[in-house]
Amino acid sequence: MLNQPLYDKLLQLRLPAFRDGLRRHDHRIQRLLKAADFPLPATIEDLDCSPVRGLERRIILELAQVHWLHNHHHLFVLGPTGCGKTYLACAFGNVAARNGYAVRYFRTSRLLHRLTQARQDGSYQSFLRSLAKLNLLILDDWMRDPLTLQNAQDLLEVLDDRFGHSSAIIASQVPVTDWHLRIPDPTLADAILDRLVHNAHRLALEGESQRKLRAMQT
Repeated sequence: MLNQPLYDKLLQLRLPAFRDGLRRHDHRIQRLLKAADFPLPATIEDLDCSPVRGLERRIILELAQVHWLHNHHHLFVLGPTGCGKTYLACAFGNVAARNGYAVRYFRTSRLLHRLTQARQDGSYQSFLRSLAKLNLLILDDWMRDPLTLQNAQDLLEVLDDRFGHSSAIIASQVPVTDWHLRIPDPTLADAILDRLVHNAHRLALEGESQRKLRAMQT
């Protein structure tokens, strides 16, 4: 990010308008990063793209250009427990925020809990509108927990409001082929998946649990 020495140098060069514009841009990016509520300070630059993880640096760098966001496509981050899905999802979210996109991270279970609470306190529609305004919605631990019929209806509402003008990152340990079976109503399952799978890029992580490896190292 921009820093004070650079601001001071621009002022010395008699470029105050340029300095102020850069400062406003820097502050906006900081606000976007804070609003995203990432659980990890993840960046693409610090990503481990070793072959054992199943990641190709070329593909990662291409996705980091965020053309898929501009085209309102989605990104699926798939793999077993502990392989680094959350880190990768947050790293792409970080790139999106630094490119000026409004991003928000949710663990799927907590989003569904928020939606249930919103129904009860009368803020459901306003919460849906706030989600619809996001350029990128990150849903972690997707399909990990059993869904109720109401959960499925709420997810469809969220995806319906965002369809065609925004993107999502879905991080899941559950294979895409099993998602339909985890949604309690087949009609809702068809509708939810129809809004996600047809224009999604997929990254499949491999290897041992990163948590296990870190524990062994320490």
